[in-house]
Amino acid sequence: MISPVDNFYENIERYQQEFEDYMNNKSKRGRKRKNKMYFTPVAEKAIVAYNEEKNQVKRNRVYSQHIHYPVWKLAQNIINRFKFPYMNGTTEDKQYEVIGFLLQKLPKYTEEKGRAFSYFSIVAKNYCIQTNNKAYKLLKSKTDLLAVDKQRDTVNEEIHSERQQSLKEFTDMFIEAYDLRVESIYSKNSDVKIAYAVMELFRRRENIEKYNKKALYVLIREMTDEKTQDISRVVNMIKKDFKEKYKKYEQSAH
Repeated sequence: MISPVDNFYENIERYQQEFEDYMNNKSKRGRKRKNKMYFTPVAEKAIVAYNEEKNQVKRNRVYSQHIHYPVWKLAQNIINRFKFPYMNGTTEDKQYEVIGFLLQKLPKYTEEKGRAFSYFSIVAKNYCIQTNNKAYKLLKSKTDLLAVDKQRDTVNEEIHSERQQSLKEFTDMFIEAYDLRVESIYSKNSDVKIAYAVMELFRRRENIEKYNKKALYVLIREMTDEKTQDISRVVNMIKKDFKEKYKKYEQSAH
């Protein structure tokens, strides 16, 4: 029996042609054609195949080739259009937060819920509205404290910058050393896979640090196809080892 992702790739040319025909017909009826449609029916079919697929390698392939960019672009457009000024972080921070949330909601989509673009647009906007409103209420309740905090933050900023540089240097050394020890620390193949995946995310941390905790767990699960409880156990072991060694690193004056 053919897998959902294999079936998607067998029919992808037909999906693309159907979309082209639809857009051409709209143009003939006098509607101006949009040149940069990023969330097409092809992406919608890809999401359905991704959700139904059991093979992790095939899921990774269809996600990276046909799903990642539409989701990324959708989040970018929503943040740029509505701003959501009270959400924490920069525009890029907000975008990655929305991407992380959409990744969690991806498995809930089915074709019965309508167009994927409309569905995920609503999901993303509702999330941003709720987050923005919560942040506004919190800010309003702390208004009187902001003046005091501003002075305090100026003093702490330089200390924070030095600590971040120290943490970066230590993390690079930790990754290099831990990579060599993984197979001696873990006896189960599944644990080894998870540990290597965590190290890979450490290496790519500058590109993924904007993701929230739940989204990172989704990424590790996508990379390893292992259970969340096993991922949590290995992550906690690595976290404990990291904290212990970083404490010694700081105490020994680096």
